[in-house]
Amino acid sequence: MRLSLLSLAVRSALAASTIGLLSTAAMAEEANTTDAATETLLDEIVVTASADASKTGLLPAYQGGQVATGSRIGILGNKSTMETPFSTTAYTNDFILNKQADSVGDILKKDSTVRVARGFGNFQEAYLIRGFVTNSDDTMMNGLYGIMPRQSIASELFERVEVQRGASTFLNGMAPGGSNKGGTVNLLPKRATQTPIRKVTISSENAENGKIALDVGQRFGANQAYGVRANVAYQDGGTAVDDEKAKLGLVGLGLDYRQDNMRLSADLGYQNNELQKTRTNVTLSGLTRVPNAADAKSNWSQPWSYSNEKDVFGTLRAEYDLSPNLTAYGAYGFRHGEEENSLANLTVTNLNGDGTTYRFDNAREDDINTGEIGIRGKLTSGKINHNWVVSGNIYKAQIKAPYQFDWQNTLTTNLYHPTSYAKPSWSAAALAGGDIDHPTKTGETTLTSVALADTLAFMDDKLQVTLGARHQTIEDESFDPTTQASNGKYKESKTTPAFALLYRPTDEWSVFANYMQSLSKGETAPLTTTIDGVTTELTNAGQAMSPYVTKQSEIGVKYDRGVIGAGLTAFQTNKPRYTTVDTTFEAHGKNQHKGVELNVYGQPTANMRVLGGVTFLDTQQKDTGSDATEGKQVIGAAKHLLNLGLEYDLPQVDGLTLTGDVIHTGKRYANDANTLTVDGYTTVDLGARYKTQLAGKAVTLKGVIANVTDKDYWSSVGGYENTAGDNGAGYLTLGEPRTLKLSATFDF
Repeated sequence: MRLSLLSLAVRSALAASTIGLLSTAAMAEEANTTDAATETLLDEIVVTASADASKTGLLPAYQGGQVATGSRIGILGNKSTMETPFSTTAYTNDFILNKQADSVGDILKKDSTVRVARGFGNFQEAYLIRGFVTNSDDTMMNGLYGIMPRQSIASELFERVEVQRGASTFLNGMAPGGSNKGGTVNLLPKRATQTPIRKVTISSENAENGKIALDVGQRFGANQAYGVRANVAYQDGGTAVDDEKAKLGLVGLGLDYRQDNMRLSADLGYQNNELQKTRTNVTLSGLTRVPNAADAKSNWSQPWSYSNEKDVFGTLRAEYDLSPNLTAYGAYGFRHGEEENSLANLTVTNLNGDGTTYRFDNAREDDINTGEIGIRGKLTSGKINHNWVVSGNIYKAQIKAPYQFDWQNTLTTNLYHPTSYAKPSWSAAALAGGDIDHPTKTGETTLTSVALADTLAFMDDKLQVTLGARHQTIEDESFDPTTQASNGKYKESKTTPAFALLYRPTDEWSVFANYMQSLSKGETAPLTTTIDGVTTELTNAGQAMSPYVTKQSEIGVKYDRGVIGAGLTAFQTNKPRYTTVDTTFEAHGKNQHKGVELNVYGQPTANMRVLGGVTFLDTQQKDTGSDATEGKQVIGAAKHLLNLGLEYDLPQVDGLTLTGDVIHTGKRYANDANTLTVDGYTTVDLGARYKTQLAGKAVTLKGVIANVTDKDYWSSVGGYENTAGDNGAGYLTLGEPRTLKLSATFDF
């Protein structure tokens, strides 16, 4: 798919919508009844949508429409929040649209347990959940890992964004990158709803970057058994950051078929994401204090730097009811991804902002195939009700990742007063792995597992006990990108148990506890480290470590009054720690994360909605073998996080809603020794939306000013598990400047 064709398609769609607005036909019922709070009947859910091919379909939205009343809990299937012995939140499509979110990261930063960071050395989104890094390439789509674009995932394709907090290998299988210790993000694709959907949205960012998006859905056939949902988007222009440019092309198609005892669904997507002169991360070297944040609009990237990524991905999913209490299911997913990058990350060496950069080029090709099969059922034994499931899955990946970097041929520049250079030629000291123009394989991974679980319900289902285990096998091999010789391989297996308890003393209250383990593929040693301010190659660069297990304990209570809901959770997670000893990357000690989370959501009054929470987090490095790091906080993990989102329907103006979001992040540390402190920050977003009619058709106008005060701040620290460097020096990402977002959505 060429972007020029995509642009033509969306421009044609805009013209069609304009014609539609002039029509005198009666206004169609507002689309996407999936998220309507009034949909509570089971048969209504069935006819609305079934993103995961389940019989019950999506659980309805909670009062206020911002979050759902439940979500998918891995192999346990769809469960209501009050019947789930874990901490979860599912953000609805209405919430996604109202926040004018461009990416999954834009949605997750509204969650008080999540902060959005950057991947190591590139512009990949990374999500800090409970202080652990969850990389975007470990995001799930419809229950399958690895089939979403790696760097940034556009929001237009999805009905729901689900956050499942805590370790989850038992529920979901092992994440390919092993980064699901703090939580898992699952994306549910859009499906055709009972009411036809015809929407076009035009939006802009600071009047420099424009986007047009088309969303069309229709059901056909007897009993409307067939559904088609198509989404197209095109974005191009500058961003709020000086000289930064972003271009996006997106096509998504969702198909589904349903009858009494069988459900089928399929998704096909294409995303082309192009970034030019994107502001880089900042690495610190030899500093005794963190430098002040630069002007939020400033850009120290080199004019020749870029990052291009294009992906084709898809899924197939089916369910068949063998009997009223027995269902078989299966799913398949794939992705082919291609990336090209020319990067020039900044290393700052003093408080005046002086530093260096160098050219780093790389490419990547991913070929992913994954699938699962299973059977689940219900039975009664005496006074005990059983909900059981047996499941198996497989994930296969081949990675091609050549690189070339010139780390000894540095260019001098400054954080606050950057210097631009012509693209430098490679020096004789440049290091290369493979041919960037003709990538060869650098890694192969196969993950297989079998899981079983049984939820036993006692006392008229007031007491529920979930028991289960997953047997996981990991096969991993890395290859020299030049010679194709094996750099080492392993095959290891591990069984991870799980236990969960839930008790409902009343309809309004739910108490739960769980013990989980998360299995992760061993981390890979980075290419270089920094010792006393000097970049040095590691002796075991590129070597994969053995798999490891993260252990979690959790206890919580949930409350639901119908109009307002809340959850309070306390947790402790222990994860093996990796660091550089001299010039060797190795496992050493553990990181312990303890915390308490409070989440609140709902519609306490007829014209006001609330969504927010607070997280208190204590992270400690233990058994490190060094007095400098023993008992110190983990890089990038803030001790406290707070989010508060309010919406208020103005009674004096019908259709007008005022919105506001406050996000606070406490101080963090940029190194393992905790001698580099990064200040906390608070940002405020203010906005409004107005719903009206034009020529008998629905029109929604939205506007938001993000970071109203135009605060300069370091938004994240770290974002990469490996802590190679001077006591694990983590890199910084600068927060976004004040940004005006405007959009108009037209039904046609």
